[in-house]
Amino acid sequence: MAKWKLVALFLAHLGVWGVGAGALLDSSTIPIPMDALLAVYVWNDKGHFWLYCLLAAAGSALGGLLPYGLGRAGGELFLLKHVNRQRYERMRTRFERQEFLAMMIPSMLPPPTPWKAFVFAAGVFEMQVVPFMLAVFCGRLVRWMILSLLVLKLGPGAVDLVAHHGLLLLAVVGGLAAAGFAWWWIRKKRSGILLEDGK
Repeated sequence: MAKWKLVALFLAHLGVWGVGAGALLDSSTIPIPMDALLAVYVWNDKGHFWLYCLLAAAGSALGGLLPYGLGRAGGELFLLKHVNRQRYERMRTRFERQEFLAMMIPSMLPPPTPWKAFVFAAGVFEMQVVPFMLAVFCGRLVRWMILSLLVLKLGPGAVDLVAHHGLLLLAVVGGLAAAGFAWWWIRKKRSGILLEDGK
């Protein structure tokens, strides 16, 4: 708690950039209660809630590059010490089939989702950097936009609401997002098939 108070004092001096810096630290090294931090920023400056969400999502995507890089550098050996080769290959296959959603959906979910484990896996399974950052950014943006709208409607107490019921709420939103992405992907595939048939 003392560490978090020191970090909060440091972030306060950064003004509008503090929420982005906080998200960067939270995703890379120092755990920070980002929902509470964002709620304070949004409540104190309601007209710029969208800016805080964008900065926090961008900070989280940048900060995630550290555990992602660790996974990419030598995570395969680490994973193989904890799971057998057959399970490892199943994990790789599942991740490669839907890697964007495999990274975006955990990014939408609040703690205790083991987010850094998914980031580490993205590095191990060699997800490209740009899609990785985009997936994290989109997931975090959805999560914090929902939180911000709740804060604007209910006040800072919305953080407790998300803490107790956020998993269900964001799981529903995540399901809708996944369904929308699947619908878009199927349409894209069908249009590609039609174009091939027309040649």
